[in-house]
Amino acid sequence: MEDRSALTRRWEDLDNDMLVKIFQSFSIIDLISGKIAHVCSGWRRACCDPLLWKTLDLSKQKSNFIKIPLDPYVYVDGRSDKELTRVLKISLNLSQENITSLIFRFDLYVSDEQLTYTAKKCPRLKRLVLPAWNRIKNEITKLIPMWTDLESLTMPSIANPQYLMEQIGKNCNNFQELKVMGPFDILFASALVQYLPNLKVLSLRCSMLYKDALVIILDDLHRLEVLNISHCLLIDVQPPPIRKRVMTELDKTILEKASRLREFLTCMNNSCIMCQRTKNDEGLMRWYKYEEGLWKADEISSLAL
Repeated sequence: MEDRSALTRRWEDLDNDMLVKIFQSFSIIDLISGKIAHVCSGWRRACCDPLLWKTLDLSKQKSNFIKIPLDPYVYVDGRSDKELTRVLKISLNLSQENITSLIFRFDLYVSDEQLTYTAKKCPRLKRLVLPAWNRIKNEITKLIPMWTDLESLTMPSIANPQYLMEQIGKNCNNFQELKVMGPFDILFASALVQYLPNLKVLSLRCSMLYKDALVIILDDLHRLEVLNISHCLLIDVQPPPIRKRVMTELDKTILEKASRLREFLTCMNNSCIMCQRTKNDEGLMRWYKYEEGLWKADEISSLAL
């Protein structure tokens, strides 16, 4: 009688394409948490397949932190930091520089060292969703030249945007999409006009938006096609004694300027929950208070996560 064991296929003998298809059903965390890549050389080869590493989604990876009164205003627990470093090292080694989309959670407090290591391992990056700035200092402007294929960026608002926008304009010829999560003022608008004149898609949803900055965008970003200002707290700066006024509707001038756009997405409805939340948070959304994953939403489908 023929030996039955000779008729039984071993797991390590499975076809590579079949293994990859199985591994595609796993989350990245599942893929790196176990010892899948260490079973045998065939499984490790499958774990490194480019199909598994188009996107590194760390949107569920959280930092264990407390707020402190001094810069960087957060203290991240050492174990939390080590876990993020472990996840990054394993993921980036398995990816073999094939990642084109990298997504960080909005309140993941990544250090300069962690971001630099990531940048060096993701030279083909096309889409980047950045985490909070607290522990990222001047390093980000040095990293942009590594991402020459970058097309899309989601980022928190930043005090001096011109330096970052300048590096994107110099090094990322295919850049066309930007989402800013946080206050958007004249300085930011002017930086976009100066350094990213070819920008096609811009989302400022759920942020404090100054009317003068909006006018600059509509007047001077001539190649802009899609603009999302849904649920924004729109501020009109007035002469004293009024100074600032929250606009409850778009005036005729704004609507006329926006008519050239392919899509102009707005919502300024008092009955809208998101509009109410932006107003309550004074234009700086405290996403941690709301439903898990709500920060990922966007009316522009290409920017939604």
